[in-house]
Amino acid sequence: MKPLHFSFVIICFFITFNGFSQKEKNEKRFKIHTLAFYNLENLFDTINDTTKLDERSPIMEMKADRAGVYKKKVNNMARVIADIGTDVTGNTPAVIGVCEVENRDVLVDVVNHPLLLAKNYGIIHYESPDARGIDVALLYQKDLFKPTNHSSHNVKIYNDRTRKRQQTRDQLLVSGELDGDPIHVIVNHWPSRSGGEARSRPKRVAAAKVSKSLVDSLQSKDPYAKIFIMGDLNDDPTNDSVKEVLKAKADKDDVEIKEIYNPYETMFTAKGYGTTAYRDAWSLFDQIMFTQPLITKDDYSSFRYYKAGIYNKQYLTNKRGRWKGYPFRSFADGGFTEGFSDHFPVYVYLIKEVEDQ
Repeated sequence: MKPLHFSFVIICFFITFNGFSQKEKNEKRFKIHTLAFYNLENLFDTINDTTKLDERSPIMEMKADRAGVYKKKVNNMARVIADIGTDVTGNTPAVIGVCEVENRDVLVDVVNHPLLLAKNYGIIHYESPDARGIDVALLYQKDLFKPTNHSSHNVKIYNDRTRKRQQTRDQLLVSGELDGDPIHVIVNHWPSRSGGEARSRPKRVAAAKVSKSLVDSLQSKDPYAKIFIMGDLNDDPTNDSVKEVLKAKADKDDVEIKEIYNPYETMFTAKGYGTTAYRDAWSLFDQIMFTQPLITKDDYSSFRYYKAGIYNKQYLTNKRGRWKGYPFRSFADGGFTEGFSDHFPVYVYLIKEVEDQ
């Protein structure tokens, strides 16, 4: 995958325009926050839960030193979360959606890690009916984001042969205020491509319809609602679930009120970027999309979209061997690799003008 670089004009928490000094009237200063998403790749604890198939998780299949491996895995997850966005904002993500977590307890261990403890992250998590026991969740800095409502939403899918109901991850909807601005975040982990892309496609279409229904419901109350759809979709930005169901658009100028903008489509189609790789092909399954009010440029009195990116720092990338250049995953060939995840995180920056005191 090509390296991903941006030229940022945000330095030390503010932007200046027209070359004026800080005391000039024409200067504009902006707050900036990071929203992110990260697939934590099988973040399971070492305790067998008899209500789940967690014994099939990589850590439970290990014959020795499960506790040591778990500690290293938690450390690695905390390190990545602590790093995302800090080179631009000077802070960890204000809000970050996560998936492939077994339960709330593993998230408590992550947010209480020394690298994150001072950030005072809150956790919003529901147990999903997924057979493997993996869930989605939202972490948020309590000083920056104030949840006002949250709910879990089931995705109904069926086996294409037996027509029996198949359990998958629920979708998490969280509403709240980011630094005083109302926003809504939908966290996803759509059904996998097991059995092939075409055969499994209806399952992801069904998941997309749930997300679209949540967006429609929010917009029926407020057409100008600022809504983020984030997650590991197991589909690229060009697949039917995203293009036909969500009707996400790649060009900001084409996005009208109540429509959705996807900054990751251009990264995928024009630049060849990806977040996960399989059989020497890159996919951009991890995405953050959002509604039109976040991209209007005439008013920065509330948060607006600034940039999107893939967090693919060198330490998150395999340096050698058959998988050189791939995300440095945690588990392979029945053991712990000392790696991080088989997915790169994704993020967006939001900015808001700061009024002079």
